[in-house]
Amino acid sequence: MNFTVVNKEICVENINIRGVASASMAFIGDTDTIVLSSAFDTPPESLIVGPFVPLPSE
Repeated sequence: MNFTVVNKEICVENINIRGVASASMAFIGDTDTIVLSSAFDTPPESLIVGPFVPLPSE
């Protein structure tokens, strides 16, 4: 995948991250290279896939 980004001026005063998904990134600013990797050390039989639990709202 080729992805072109044109950077403009940015001003970030506050970031509030309430949850992180299993495949997510959060970055602010310039990035030349992003290297993705994954590690999963839990045996498959212990993985429980079920309904998602909503994050509490303030």
